[in-house]
Amino acid sequence: MSPIISPSELKNISTENLIILDARTGKDAIQNYLEKHIKGARFIDLDKDLAEIGENAAFGGRHPLPAPEKFAYTVSNLGITENSHIVIYDDKNGSNAAARAWWMLRSFGFENVQVLDGGIQAAEKSNMDFSSGEEAFGKAPLIKKENWKLPVSNLEEVENELKSNSSTVIDVRDAYRYRGESEPIDLVAGHIPGAINIPFSENLDEDGLFLSPETLKEKYTQLLQNKPENLIIHCGSGVTACHTILALAHAGFKIPNLYVGSWSEWSRREGKEIAKEL
Repeated sequence: MSPIISPSELKNISTENLIILDARTGKDAIQNYLEKHIKGARFIDLDKDLAEIGENAAFGGRHPLPAPEKFAYTVSNLGITENSHIVIYDDKNGSNAAARAWWMLRSFGFENVQVLDGGIQAAEKSNMDFSSGEEAFGKAPLIKKENWKLPVSNLEEVENELKSNSSTVIDVRDAYRYRGESEPIDLVAGHIPGAINIPFSENLDEDGLFLSPETLKEKYTQLLQNKPENLIIHCGSGVTACHTILALAHAGFKIPNLYVGSWSEWSRREGKEIAKEL
């Protein structure tokens, strides 16, 4: 199953096992959901469901992963079963939290998980059915997992891999943040020394849709030429990094490692070198 689904493909799904998740973020996310969402969609919260935010972002970053045992209750509360076909959308072409939810659900063990290409905006243009208010649905039996199935890297592993030149670390933030010109979210501008910059926005075309698998395959093959094959992907807090992981999976690459702590952890950790390209 492709990790990306178009609105027209979603409209043609007739299975009772379909579960649609609204992963929009921001202070008005839940209100926006209640006012208008794809019919049947269930709201999933980045800060509460897709992360376990700690007191100090220097250890884990701004959006650390919850334990799989805790995420199991989120899955159950959303009514997701082993046979569910899950489609996730947000309002930022998958870069808000839809790709993060995709990564976590895949890493939890679900195979039939897709992100809606173009998000809610594409759904509106395709005249999909929308509704408002709460959706009624029941819980599903608890599925117990002890470990995430997809690969992750911690700060020490990222540092060691860069020193040994055994992995390519990709920073998917905007180029101005990578160069250290300014930093709108974290405390310090710059990037991890040795990391290369491939902004996640380059995974999309001018209409905000994912590039074709063939185009993405060619693009990343060229960009990563003569670089270590092992990939570690990071961003600001481990959310938009999943957008590039999704794009790589769409292109047929092996799913790379996610550095969850990302720049929000590295930049706060005492003694870590910070690079700038001004």
